[in-house]
Amino acid sequence: MERKAKINRKTKETDISLELNIDGKGEYKVDSGIGFLDHMLESFAKHGLFDLEMTCKGDLIVDCHHSIEDIGIVLGNAIKKALGDKKGITRYGSAIIPMDESLVLVSLDLCGRPYYVGDFDFDTERVGYFDTEMVKEFFYAISYSCGMNLHIQVLRSGNSHHVIEAIFKAFSKALDRATINDPRIIDVLSTKGSL
Repeated sequence: MERKAKINRKTKETDISLELNIDGKGEYKVDSGIGFLDHMLESFAKHGLFDLEMTCKGDLIVDCHHSIEDIGIVLGNAIKKALGDKKGITRYGSAIIPMDESLVLVSLDLCGRPYYVGDFDFDTERVGYFDTEMVKEFFYAISYSCGMNLHIQVLRSGNSHHVIEAIFKAFSKALDRATINDPRIIDVLSTKGSL
């Protein structure tokens, strides 16, 4: 069974088209209108071995908030849709990733229950045209639209670019590990019988 999803979402603030292949090769083509976010989404796809195509036309004349948050919503929906009933997946994933002086831990559970904890702050307000406070909004949106328990902790801070890049890479590696099919798991990895 192919674990792919295509989501289109249009509001008065954004028009987003996104295609995700969980079992990809790390190929990507993204255009959010925000250069630094494109760089982070490319890192997410490459390091998680997900194929990702995404375009977003947003009201960037207002600010970057609507585009970044809505892309998070759509990506979370795509992950949820691509995984379907979640039979056979390992469910949990964690990764500790360095980026020069920075060190980040991401741990997640594809349990169907959204919960988000982000333990980090930034010394700078922006990286390029990306507001650093939007990192929390982006991952909160993914967590809640996917139904994912998601914890992000910066173990050692530093340059804001490095910290954010380590967060995206750690998230991609944790998600890759959580979505692996294990032949020992016959149904779903839950005593409830569903995720």
